[in-house]
Amino acid sequence: MIAVIARLHVAEGKEAAFEAHMSNLIDQVRANEPGNQMYSMCRDEDGNYLMLELYDTQEDLDAHGKTEHFRAAGPGFAGLMTAAPEIERLQVIKQ
Repeated sequence: MIAVIARLHVAEGKEAAFEAHMSNLIDQVRANEPGNQMYSMCRDEDGNYLMLELYDTQEDLDAHGKTEHFRAAGPGFAGLMTAAPEIERLQVIKQ
């Protein structure tokens, strides 16, 4: 299993729009990607956003980035984020 932590840099004042757009993407991932076991939007106490993701295989993670819904969502994040996401990939040892 492959875990991903994506740190997202959301522009100040754009949080509600970001959450709405990301929520739509989350719904699409959950409905269309059987190899994805978790795709959760989180926010820490300082207001920083993170995505917690879990995939059955590396192939499932690779396929995620190529899906129509993921590619279509990209332009909608323009103006909502101040920098590219910081992505950390982890090999799950035990779940």
